[in-house]
Amino acid sequence: MKKIAFVSFALALVAPIVHAAEEPRALGFDDAMKLARQNNPNAQKALADVRRLQGILGETRAASLPTLTANGTYTLLDSDRVLPSSSTVISAQNQFSGNFLVTVPVVSASNWAKWSHSADNVDVGRLAVADTNRQVVLNAARAYLTVFALKRLLVVSTTARDNAKAHYDYAHTRVEGGVGNKLDEARAMSQFGTSEVQVQGATILLDRARETLGVLIGVSEPIDVKDEPALTSNATLDAALRDAEHDRTDVKLARGRVEAARHVERDSWTDYMPLLGVVFQPFYQNPPTLTFPTTGWQAQALLTLPLYDGGWRYGARRERTALLDEARVDLDASLRQATSDVRVAFQEVKTSDAALKAARDAQASADHALELANLAYRAGAITNLDVIDAERQARDAATQATIAEDTARQARLDLLAASGKFP
Repeated sequence: MKKIAFVSFALALVAPIVHAAEEPRALGFDDAMKLARQNNPNAQKALADVRRLQGILGETRAASLPTLTANGTYTLLDSDRVLPSSSTVISAQNQFSGNFLVTVPVVSASNWAKWSHSADNVDVGRLAVADTNRQVVLNAARAYLTVFALKRLLVVSTTARDNAKAHYDYAHTRVEGGVGNKLDEARAMSQFGTSEVQVQGATILLDRARETLGVLIGVSEPIDVKDEPALTSNATLDAALRDAEHDRTDVKLARGRVEAARHVERDSWTDYMPLLGVVFQPFYQNPPTLTFPTTGWQAQALLTLPLYDGGWRYGARRERTALLDEARVDLDASLRQATSDVRVAFQEVKTSDAALKAARDAQASADHALELANLAYRAGAITNLDVIDAERQARDAATQATIAEDTARQARLDLLAASGKFP
């Protein structure tokens, strides 16, 4: 008995020390989701990928715009070049020349199409950012709800521990007063020790969940939750299905990829079009030669007509058609998944609400039964085995009610996400 009492005393001392540690920073739901968008590595990488696509757009656009280059040349010969039987210098020993070269693509259908396709890729990249943010925020929201539920579970475990402690104190007082028995005291002590272990286990789970939330929102510290988010949806099933087809970011992304692939496949005709460019070149030559005065200019028009390329254009057309077919398949799969998610979420909300009501009713009955058991035990009508059994049932009922509450909240979050209303 002394050993049991010592264990109880040690657990009672450890618990305040654990909870006396510095509490983590608490955030509201909206603030946590905002940090997830800003700091999560996946969201940051998605934004960086958009910048990369914008850089590719600039590279592609350059082929359709005029270019200007400057060139300079110095030539040193071993001696002047003169005409035979004459002193006329036709090529000086030291020569300086320079020119500006202006190239203007006048007709370049293929490059124009590539410019447009790169712009489509930037738009698709922005849709990918939105979808990445959706996944990031959704994961952070689920972690937030998990922390909230585990805090409730810790309260349940603490309440059960306090009830067990009160039962032990009463049994111990009876033994000290000579009206109780040590068997009742030992049973109460065992129940108290078990409850204390469950409190510490719930504390560990809560600490891990806080760390996970901190990682998901991109901060280097555990994060606690401040309030319960308001997750409500009054939409009907048909309305939610329509919303999913138009508002979900993954569906928008799949649809954007189809449009981009269709645009590329449609513009395959530009590979057969001729290219026409104009080159304008003002120059300076010192000393002048027979063919180049000191200053002057020249202009050229260059027409290129692709006749045979070894079958590259036909292969590219088949590749683009296949990519378009793949994008359409992905879009169909995304739509099916979206509608399936909505139907499952609707059913989950219904069943979780029914389970929550039953769990709360069971918790209320178990709490009332515990009160009656304590009164009957103090009156000597029952043994402490009945009290311990009532304590266990009350704890289990409260735990099930907490789990049912979390399931109901998660179900509403899933419904909002499935219909494209969250985030």
